[in-house]
Amino acid sequence: VSRGCRAVVGHAGPMTLFETLKDRCRPEWEAYTRHAFVEQLGAATLPLEVFRDYLVQDFHFLVQFARANALATFKSRTLADLHAAHAATGAILAETELHLRLTERWGIPRAELEAAPEKQATVAYTRYVLDSGMVGDLLDLHVALAPCTIGYAEIGAALLPALRGNPEHPYREWIEEYSGEGFTAAARASEAQLDALAAGGLTDRRLDELTEVFRTASRLEADFWQQALDALP
Repeated sequence: VSRGCRAVVGHAGPMTLFETLKDRCRPEWEAYTRHAFVEQLGAATLPLEVFRDYLVQDFHFLVQFARANALATFKSRTLADLHAAHAATGAILAETELHLRLTERWGIPRAELEAAPEKQATVAYTRYVLDSGMVGDLLDLHVALAPCTIGYAEIGAALLPALRGNPEHPYREWIEEYSGEGFTAAARASEAQLDALAAGGLTDRRLDELTEVFRTASRLEADFWQQALDALP
């Protein structure tokens, strides 16, 4: 691994910082992106009560992630980073509004969402992200956010084929949202921003630190899926 923001691996050419972190944390990444929750959602076998529990907690998740992107504004030192943080906050707030419409169609009114307590895995991941940003710099914060901002696009793309031949797929709207061009473009922008923030060069020690942030965030994402599955009696 080079000391810069990219690593050269074989004939495939340079890897982005995100790809490098994902490669270093392969077991945790696959446990997250191939979790039983994800597999069942794609196969249309995920119990509705599990999905509903996930939606309620994901509302709190998005609120805290809006706060994290607001923190990114405070941590920004350049106009470009300020614009990126502003755009990310707006995108999260727009996603939250979409989430409110989706949950209402699933029979969960807004008052119920706001009254529901945050569960342990929700608190653990979102506060970890905020803490990473508070004690670290903007790069630490975006590495902690990456499993969500980039990982959901990867999951959405992987599940998209499940919609073919199943026009009545119960989770079609969720899959289409996270495989759609809007979210995919946001994920690409997040990946590019990681490289831009690391462009000054990363020592081996710094890369190790970021790897641990990414590994922990990926593990906490998997715990978030598991929390929903554990909601079954």
